[in-house]
Amino acid sequence: MSKPQIDIPTGGAPQDLVIEDLVVGDGAEAVPGGMVEVHYVGVDFETGEEFDSSWDRGGSIEFPFSGLIEGWQEGIPGMRAGGRRKLIIPPEKAYGPAELGQDLSGRTLVYIIDLISVN
Repeated sequence: MSKPQIDIPTGGAPQDLVIEDLVVGDGAEAVPGGMVEVHYVGVDFETGEEFDSSWDRGGSIEFPFSGLIEGWQEGIPGMRAGGRRKLIIPPEKAYGPAELGQDLSGRTLVYIIDLISVN
């Protein structure tokens, strides 16, 4: 697969985590507590501005679920390798309220994640 374009839905940001399979994979299933290798793109829901992309860094990333934001910990399990999934993550399941002072705090984030492998 190639780097995806993210189309931001119209209307207000959702209050709960939204999980949408764009491509259903047929490989191993991601499970909580495991390791995953992914490619991803993240954009701000409000502005549509891209803030991160493994594609732009030239390589996929591997990490344990325990190190991920809550929206990824809830949104990736059940996904199968070879799949592509869109997650729309409210601030509470991402980087918290704006008062926390991180660049992405207080923002609803949209990710498209390609699950390459499960380890």
